Amino acid sequence: MPAAPPAEPARPLAWLDDLTLAVIFLTRVPLRLRHPPAPDGLARAMGWFPLVGAAAGAAGGGVYALAALANLPPPVAALLAVAAMVWLTGALHEDGLADVADGFGGGRDRERKLEIMRDSRVGTYGAAALVLTLGLRVAALAALAGPGAVTAALAAAGACSRAAVPVVARTLAPARRDGLAATQANPTAGRVVLALALAAGVTLATAGAAAPAAWAGAALAAAAVAGLALRQIGGYTGDVLGAVQQAAEIAVLLVLVALR
Repeated sequence: MPAAPPAEPARPLAWLDDLTLAVIFLTRVPLRLRHPPAPDGLARAMGWFPLVGAAAGAAGGGVYALAALANLPPPVAALLAVAAMVWLTGALHEDGLADVADGFGGGRDRERKLEIMRDSRVGTYGAAALVLTLGLRVAALAALAGPGAVTAALAAAGACSRAAVPVVARTLAPARRDGLAATQANPTAGRVVLALALAAGVTLATAGAAAPAAWAGAALAAAAVAGLALRQIGGYTGDVLGAVQQAAEIAVLLVLVALR
């Protein structure tokens, strides 16, 4: 009987590697991994996405607070906060949203939609989607006005929207046989639970009694984008996950504005 292959040695502080990879993937923060990522590294890192999203939101809140301290009006402070978050994340999710809008809006069939989504150029649908979503985020933050309320809302929205990403990646199948979504393993149920738990904790700490409504808003927005992707291209891509994040983030911000 052939000998069983040796078990992979346990990695000490594996959670730190996963968290570091989540930071590297989602932001411009110049961290380095202690070890080369495992084949399922990104799927494991998804469990920590909400924590990174909350930190990115808090950073945006810090920019808003500094702008308010300089006596800038809320709309200007809100625009600076959103611009800071776009820069910090490298416009990762915005790029996905624009590609999805162009593909779903301009493609005649599934193959053409996927082809358009792969094109790095931004078309009319993508530009319109970016203008609308950036405008909604700025308007929501300006309506919240207070630096404390803005920071709390951005942290909650950042956490909830990033928790939606592993949920959709776990639920849908990749729409392509190649690309990031197809080559990476799906997050396990444990990673999804971790992401949801982190998002729940952050939202309870920042939104208080409004947390359940924020969760519901994020879930409905994510489900709407996921359902549209399923009908349009039969699954998800990395761009779809970006659109899911953007829709969920905006939904949380709008819910918190409505309940303020």
